[in-house]
Amino acid sequence: FEARPRHHAGSVCRVSVERATGLGRRGQRRKSMNKTTGILVLGDQLSWQHPALISADPAEVVVILAEVVEEATYVRHNRHKIALLFSAMRHFAVALRERGFQVEYYAFEEALPTLLAACERAHSQASFNRLVVCEPGEYRLREQMQTWSAALEPEVEILEDTRFLSSIEDFSKWAEGRKQLRMEYFYREMRKRYALLMDGDQPEGGKWNYDAENRSGWRGQCEIPERPTPPQDAMTREVINAVNVAFPDNPGDLSTFRWAVTAEDAADELSWFCTHALPYFGTYQDALTESSPWLFHGLISMYLNCGLLEPLAVCERVEAAYRKGDCSLAAAEGFIRQVLGWREYVRGLYWHYMPDYKTHNTLNASTPLPDWFWTGETNMQCLSRALTQSLGLGYAHHIQRLMVIGNFALLAGLDVTAVCEWYLAVYVDAYEWVELPNTLGMALFADGGIMASKPYAASGKYIQKQGDHCKACCYDPKKVTGDGACPYNSLYWHFIDRHRELLSANPRMGLILGGWRKRTDENRAAVVDWADNNLL
Repeated sequence: FEARPRHHAGSVCRVSVERATGLGRRGQRRKSMNKTTGILVLGDQLSWQHPALISADPAEVVVILAEVVEEATYVRHNRHKIALLFSAMRHFAVALRERGFQVEYYAFEEALPTLLAACERAHSQASFNRLVVCEPGEYRLREQMQTWSAALEPEVEILEDTRFLSSIEDFSKWAEGRKQLRMEYFYREMRKRYALLMDGDQPEGGKWNYDAENRSGWRGQCEIPERPTPPQDAMTREVINAVNVAFPDNPGDLSTFRWAVTAEDAADELSWFCTHALPYFGTYQDALTESSPWLFHGLISMYLNCGLLEPLAVCERVEAAYRKGDCSLAAAEGFIRQVLGWREYVRGLYWHYMPDYKTHNTLNASTPLPDWFWTGETNMQCLSRALTQSLGLGYAHHIQRLMVIGNFALLAGLDVTAVCEWYLAVYVDAYEWVELPNTLGMALFADGGIMASKPYAASGKYIQKQGDHCKACCYDPKKVTGDGACPYNSLYWHFIDRHRELLSANPRMGLILGGWRKRTDENRAAVVDWADNNLL
């Protein structure tokens, strides 16, 4: 683990969509000057730390950005995600031109089918003899790019994505020879490597992990701050209108669009969080409530994942808040663990195990995804709230994703591929490198324990403990069978029963299995029959 330089994001200004896309009034692209190098910038690489842009001479390169059909439609993306990326790409194009770069921009209306087609079009405009791309975040796209040299006239060079704090090679070296790849040990190495929340060679406060202090349910103990909405300019409003027209059947209510589309505004979002929400983030990060979709969460993962914020700068900002006494050590550590630890870990695990990882289905889960996953129309209040919020806003925090939606999918044995595609489609911050391990591995235990040390299965009692949804629900979290019984309860024990042989090899499941075996045959049969006949 060699230390990497600490980066800082740039800022952009705003002008009209015509200037951003490079289209004149008659829709004709300006004739380009011949350039030596073409640089393709993907929609999730909108960073001044892009490896091809860091040292690029604007006089020698042409930058290509394209809203292509394939990338916008390979899953049923939430309209919030499409609008965020299209608007952020257009604003980034403006910023590039302000710095003297020539930009070839292809809006979605031009109907270019693929990124390869966009590069071919750009080459016909600028006649560059070399195309440079940064390695993509998704395996399917990297496979495509590796064939481009045979399809394109210019030479194609794929650069390592140095915007992450652990390279793919770094992770593989760390993983080599280990029987279990647990995030906690990877995270400790990253803390040491970047000297974050460290006291010499020891963790600040004497402990690496303060997760035990970050599990409280929120029940009005403190006021949830009113969160401001980032500004919207004419370019963003035009994108929102265009996305509504082009993607009428996709999830997402764009009347609630509240995402930053520039590095400057994303940095303002981070600053607001550190001032107003970070002090309570740790305590209530696992809380569920009817009162707010945001609670005290950062709402910056979407900016990290598309390049508007840099991960190390974000961690340094939160560490600085702790050093100034603006938040507790538990809050700062819990947040930094998500960025420095979890985010880097899931990316490393994704590339370490792909492409086979995507095919894992240890529990043989194959129940079709219910249609109401696309509407939220279920009587289970916690699940309905999590689904409708996810569909409408493109956002849900980690406990909603893992312990409400993911927990239900795990207990009900929903089809792994369908569930993973749903998560990839619905969330604004979802890209396969981060979505697949979190869904297939963490939520569904489909990888058999590569990622998680046990299935994240829970009954209705957990959800009741963490939130206030049960008060508004027609189901009773105390009942396992019979009228009004919470579906999570019998599904939980049905899950334990049908996978008891596999789970018996897991030392963390011993107490649960022992308690289940001690029940009478009649009691176990009644619970399993109830789930079979009423829920599955």
